Amino acid sequence: MNHSPAARPAGQPADGRDDRPADQPTGDLAACPAGRSADAPELFTWEFATDPYPAYAWLREHSPVHRTALPSGVEAWLVTRYADARQALADTRLSKNPAHHAEPAHAKGKTGIPGERKAELMTHLLNIDPPDHTRLRRLVSKAFTPRRVAEFAPRVQELTDRLIDRFITEGKADLIHDFAFPLPIYAICDLLGVPPEDQDDFRDWAGMMIRHGGGPRGGVARSVKKMRGYLAELIHRKRENPGDDLISGLIRASDHGEHLTENEAAAMAFILLFAGFETTVNLIGNGVYALLRNPVQRERLQLSLDAGESRLLETGIEELLRYDGPVELATWRFATEPLTLGGQEIAVGDPVLVVLAAADRDPERFEDPDTLDLARSDNQHLGYGHGIHYCLGAPLARLEGQTALTTLLRRLPDLRLAVEPTDLRWRGGLIMRGLRTLPVEFTPGATATRSDTPSTL
Repeated sequence: MNHSPAARPAGQPADGRDDRPADQPTGDLAACPAGRSADAPELFTWEFATDPYPAYAWLREHSPVHRTALPSGVEAWLVTRYADARQALADTRLSKNPAHHAEPAHAKGKTGIPGERKAELMTHLLNIDPPDHTRLRRLVSKAFTPRRVAEFAPRVQELTDRLIDRFITEGKADLIHDFAFPLPIYAICDLLGVPPEDQDDFRDWAGMMIRHGGGPRGGVARSVKKMRGYLAELIHRKRENPGDDLISGLIRASDHGEHLTENEAAAMAFILLFAGFETTVNLIGNGVYALLRNPVQRERLQLSLDAGESRLLETGIEELLRYDGPVELATWRFATEPLTLGGQEIAVGDPVLVVLAAADRDPERFEDPDTLDLARSDNQHLGYGHGIHYCLGAPLARLEGQTALTTLLRRLPDLRLAVEPTDLRWRGGLIMRGLRTLPVEFTPGATATRSDTPSTL
């Protein structure tokens, strides 16, 4: 990553520390092709990370399939229109396997999660194609059936109330650190079968992975290495003493002829944690922030919940996913043969990044797309992808998001921002979109019992 000593971008600490994500730019590096129009927006600056939607609108209109140099130095195509995005997400000529990347030497290893290659965690669902993808997805999908997710709902409610109990008497909180971050971590650890006494270690490793506090990629790679060592040990323990959890289920499938290697089992557990928690952190954080910035919509939802209704909550979660969703760009794809996309010729080996945030604000697909409308019914957004790589954990993320919003609005009815919106900083990065912090204030309340927050789900 190129760290220029030029002007410090907004949001970077004055002491010179660089806690940007691995693919986050320095702020003076514009990702644009040679000969860019003078009117073209500058991409991947800190200002862009705060509000990327005007730049995406320009790209949709003027350069909908846009070749660009990313801050990491890798060149890729950005796909910003809804129709093109939906096509690309389902196109079998676009492989998920990084082996198909025609990468120059300087780009090697820069298209995945830092450290996953060295830790032998590459064989997960985000990096493979059929038939291996079909086999592994079939094994894991059993943990995310509607019945299994519904059975998990009381546990999610219990975790939600417990976290709110920790700060409700204070009258203030950072909803990212105190709530949105730990909730999905503890939930996915329960699903995987991580013992309670080890879950705080997972929380620490996951925190490093989204904060990237060890400098460019290094801190993430170290956390990935620690997590890989722990998962190997946990798999051995589960083989001797299996339980009713996902890792035990993967081991049983392997022992019954499904040919799941230990590396595949570890990689599967790793990616479920990595992909399954940060998306939900951002869904809750971005969703609460959007409601606080749109008081009319927030009041509509609050009145609906008070009346014991669930319809507006259900459509509202989908609208929050569309309006400012947790995943800004879909993960990497690589052309396995020449193809045409949005009028552009994509060469073999070229990386393609589908910009979900841009596609979901396409006025050709969504009426008044820059307006938050919790009652929006025609809402086939791409927030969790499309095609065979559609997010496997989407039902669980929706459950967590709905439970979190319902409980926050009921228990903290006067929830409000404790800072000016301009004081907030976004983590940026290439794939995920989320706030670093979300300071809020509210009237201190009492701790809850389970019956205090009945679910409408």
